[in-house]
Amino acid sequence: MPGMTQDWRDAWTLALDALEMDVAATEAMLADQHRLAEVPPSDPWRPPTEIGALPLELRPRADEILTRQLRAAEEIARRLVASRQQLAMNARIETGEAVKRPVYLDCAM
Repeated sequence: MPGMTQDWRDAWTLALDALEMDVAATEAMLADQHRLAEVPPSDPWRPPTEIGALPLELRPRADEILTRQLRAAEEIARRLVASRQQLAMNARIETGEAVKRPVYLDCAM
């Protein structure tokens, strides 16, 4: 049974490694706004179904990854709100295209 326990632990360690790399990539994109357009979206992570329950000793690491994911999701939501506010502000700026008004008034007449 010891070999089976190690295989189980190793499988979960690999699953958490993949999940941690996804959240690290998201955090890196949030830190570097210029790369956002250059980085393709990652494949969504799915919990492994064939390896059983998470080993208890890996729970702190899984909890820490979850905390980081939640922080990244909150930051994404905050930036989306800021972008929408900026778009709304830009929409209110009058460009002169929609309404034709005189640019100057000729007082000589």
